Amino acid sequence: MAIHSGGENIIVGGEDGKVSWFDLDLSTMPYKVLGSHASAVKDVDFHPTYPLFASASDDATLHVFHGMVHADLDRNALITPLRILRSHCSQDCEGVKGCAFHPTQPWLFSAGADGSIILFCDDV
Repeated sequence: MAIHSGGENIIVGGEDGKVSWFDLDLSTMPYKVLGSHASAVKDVDFHPTYPLFASASDDATLHVFHGMVHADLDRNALITPLRILRSHCSQDCEGVKGCAFHPTQPWLFSAGADGSIILFCDDV
């Protein structure tokens, strides 16, 4: 589970491979359910300053999304899939164990069951 810096939006990963976005201003039911992974979601994280969030799964992938939260309460969050990252190998039916964004850069760190830690950064 991860809480957006604004405090009103939460993402939760499930054993069914789905990521649920809750907007607590709207309802206690999920605002969006993203069925993007083939295996259990082990970790989710919001970037502290950029409109990004990511999910890590036992299918050995990380999914990166653009998640724009508006200050205007009349507008819902805009969620757009950006990229699927594949760099870890599955080990005993486990893939990516955790993910964390860098505090100031749009970089994503991941830790895999294969014993590796990987930094994903865009060198444009």
